[in-house]
Amino acid sequence: MSDQQIVPIHVLGIPGSLREGSYNKALLRAAQEEAPDGMTIEIFEIGDIPFYNRDVEEEGDPEPVQRLKRAIREADAVLIATPEYQHGLPGVLKNALDWASRPPGDAPLKNKVVGMMGASPSPVGTARAQLQLRQTLVYNQSRFVARPEVLVSKAPSKFDDEGRLTDEKAREFIRKHLKAVAEKVHEAQRESAEAA
Repeated sequence: MSDQQIVPIHVLGIPGSLREGSYNKALLRAAQEEAPDGMTIEIFEIGDIPFYNRDVEEEGDPEPVQRLKRAIREADAVLIATPEYQHGLPGVLKNALDWASRPPGDAPLKNKVVGMMGASPSPVGTARAQLQLRQTLVYNQSRFVARPEVLVSKAPSKFDDEGRLTDEKAREFIRKHLKAVAEKVHEAQRESAEAA
């Protein structure tokens, strides 16, 4: 047993799919199972977030948007599990990220540690969707974890009938990715302490 104290890390898991049997929700459940000591992952559903509309925003964020922003701010990191639709991000996920990028200069995503992964029936997994996701995170000045990548391809063959991830190689990549998320959180905390 290590003498080093385990610092708790709270991660907000956001699935980019609304489908109940989504492979990406199942991927987040696998991440909950594989989380390192001290890390907890809470899954946040985005289905009730309205379409972004500047007129609505100027009247005040709708309650589901307030919950999303509060949850991101309170988390030490965000873990996004995205499907890939037509070589890109699902609209529902991009919409949630649009809200989370507001207001400019003080957005919840700014400086937030963000991990990403995805599962798809495609033979290339969600590589193109994750590329678009990276572009959004760069714009928001998020501290995203680029490697190791978690790209679960041919997803129907890697989950059982109960939606449990059965592919051990994918689980290994998830463990490594979560370790990298934890390291980036600790790095951000050290920088914050030094700047205080």
